[in-house]
Amino acid sequence: MKQFFLKFFTWWNGQTFGTQLWTKRYGELVGQDEQGNLYYRTRGGAVDPTLGFERRWVVYNGYAEASRIPPSWHGWIHHVVDVPPTEANYQPREWEKPHQPNLTGTAMAYRPSGSTLASGKRPKATGDYQPWTPG
Repeated sequence: MKQFFLKFFTWWNGQTFGTQLWTKRYGELVGQDEQGNLYYRTRGGAVDPTLGFERRWVVYNGYAEASRIPPSWHGWIHHVVDVPPTEANYQPREWEKPHQPNLTGTAMAYRPSGSTLASGKRPKATGDYQPWTPG
């Protein structure tokens, strides 16, 4: 019962019931990436009259986070290239890095020097800075 309500009301941990119905009725599976995300387009590559181009969407395997789309699929999902990587024999470039999750808000997030979160206390001000004191 819990899974039913999660599928019906939440969008961040997989596709919702509405997306599942839309995908079954109008979608055509194009491919799957190495993380298990599924990529769809309108059946037959039909042009959506309201958009003027074909609809393309992704059903995430797990938590829905846009940065989980790898470089190989990014160009296709954003209409930069017309052919999906499954049909184009895609070869990654040497400068493309593997996916890393978005670490913002976690203990692993990047904290530059001077950040109050980096060391737990703020470093002393230097130069001509004069802190304001009330009164």
